[in-house]
Amino acid sequence: MFEFVRKHTRILQFVLVLLIFPSFVFFGIQGYSRFTDGSRSPAAKVDGHEITQTEWDNAYRQQVDRVRAQMPNVDPSLLDTPEMKRSVLEGLLRERVMQTAADKLHLAISDQQLVRLMSQDPSLASVRKPDGTIDRSAYLQLLAANGLTPQAFEAHYSIAQVLGSISGSTIAPLSATGEALDAMFQQREVQLQRFDTKDYLSKVNPTDAELQAYYKDPKNSALFQAPEQAGIDYVVLDLDAISKGITIPEEELKAYYTANAETRFSTPAERRASHILIKADKSASPEVKAKAKAKAEALLAEVKKNPGSFAELAKKNSDDPGSAEKGGDLDFFGRGAMVKPFEDAAFSLKPGEISGIIESDFGYHIIKVTDARGGDKKSYEAVRSQIEADAKKQEAQKRYADAAVQFSNLVEDQSDSLKPVADKLKLDIRTATVQRQPAPGATGPLANPKLLAAVFGTDSLRDKRNTQAIETASNQMVSAHVTQFSPAHVKPFSEVAAQVREAVVKAAAAELARKDGQTKLAAGQKDAATSLSGATATVSRAQPGEVPQTVLDAVLKANADKLPAWVGVDLGSDGYQVARIVKVLGRDPIAADPKKAQAQYGQAWANAETQAYYAALKARYKATILAKPSALSASAAESTSQ
Repeated sequence: MFEFVRKHTRILQFVLVLLIFPSFVFFGIQGYSRFTDGSRSPAAKVDGHEITQTEWDNAYRQQVDRVRAQMPNVDPSLLDTPEMKRSVLEGLLRERVMQTAADKLHLAISDQQLVRLMSQDPSLASVRKPDGTIDRSAYLQLLAANGLTPQAFEAHYSIAQVLGSISGSTIAPLSATGEALDAMFQQREVQLQRFDTKDYLSKVNPTDAELQAYYKDPKNSALFQAPEQAGIDYVVLDLDAISKGITIPEEELKAYYTANAETRFSTPAERRASHILIKADKSASPEVKAKAKAKAEALLAEVKKNPGSFAELAKKNSDDPGSAEKGGDLDFFGRGAMVKPFEDAAFSLKPGEISGIIESDFGYHIIKVTDARGGDKKSYEAVRSQIEADAKKQEAQKRYADAAVQFSNLVEDQSDSLKPVADKLKLDIRTATVQRQPAPGATGPLANPKLLAAVFGTDSLRDKRNTQAIETASNQMVSAHVTQFSPAHVKPFSEVAAQVREAVVKAAAAELARKDGQTKLAAGQKDAATSLSGATATVSRAQPGEVPQTVLDAVLKANADKLPAWVGVDLGSDGYQVARIVKVLGRDPIAADPKKAQAQYGQAWANAETQAYYAALKARYKATILAKPSALSASAAESTSQ
């Protein structure tokens, strides 16, 4: 319901949040004080005041820290992107624009207004007392934890007034609302005919000259280009590689087996039992307990006389409702699942045996063990390889840090070959052919973007040096050395002849479909009685059916003052579609409640005006981003990999 407006309203509301709140949520308000590091060029300017590189670095680190606090397992590469860095800088810019506007407009907030707003702010719920007042001590602690001062946080509310005055006072005119809702939800009855490229493929037979011309056209060269690729040697330092050089004495393996035979190398023993419980609480009087025990002894006598009657006696007499209806059956259980007296008795019996009277905190039990399983111990020979692998892994974890330092130093100090590091740490030199982007389905080190970026770096390609040691996973470091490089190039015609022919045929077929479609469109515009082969359908934005979006847009935008109206839509490589608009209907009844639609449209209008006002403020105060995302300092960027 009302999917179109809802979708766009949410987007606009999200934009509004980005405009008003990021200064508090992400960065805090730092005022106009600039850092004195004059060696760095400014990252941005607002009203002549600079946002320094240092401020950008700090804001980026804070953002990374916040994301990591909320999502500890986030992939570091997602935080080290130009988009992420750009969004942080834009947030700082937005903050300064809002602060400048608040200062220029002399916006301020009284203590009473501040207290009222703070009592409503969801982000401050943890510092409000039960009576709704603010706990100042908790408030100051919360601000300190987020690196904010009271002045900086309170300025947030002054800034909110800059755009809040626009969003809160916007009224969408009724005439505009009606026209917009009609455009969004109006239904039209149309007849469609599609001219599909696939239906014209058999009519095209290109000549060799046409194929060669298409292949040689610079506009098409990218279609037949082989990407640059590099042949590499690479070495991987991980726990498996270190483990290969570790030997564990046999006596240590046997000692470990002996110490863990019962817990790790034995199947847990389990019993299946049925019981009859005569309830007598631990706090019951001696008389009650004596009466319960006497009943249990009488039942035990019956069971011993006729063991086959156990289930029937349990159903009629047991005070355990969960098992009584199942003849007392408790299914399989291991040690620790039952109270100790019950467990000791059950595990002392063999299948088919019946206990005496067993007293527990619940009363008196008669137990019959019906089955047993587990308790088998694996031999040392059967688990030796597992023990050795675990022991080597533990030892490898202890050695990894030192090995990683050696690995890093060797690949850089002797950067003309990977052989020294491979010999020193007993690593295998592997080979592969890679491109700048991970191959589809690639896993492991060769799917790591940082490693591939290093392979295609200047040091690797031009100077033929090892890449630096790159951490590609937990406890895994990799270095690569380029042995062969092939730049991007257009493949020979002989290799791509079939691909060229397919492209030429498809382009020509699409053109034939387009011409036929345009001919049909012209005929319809000339003679209203012209018909189309497709069935008539009712379409709207809420219910487009199978109509492509471009066709739907054309149908709903077309001037319908005179019907039938005709439109044609170029579908590109897929062909052409002609639509004959037969009738204009009212708004789609499933789209929305009219009053709700009007309110939501008004909100969308307010959001749009707020957005436009912010854009005007940026222009007025000459807000400009000067730096590129790549200009973020190395120290800040390193925070993503720590």
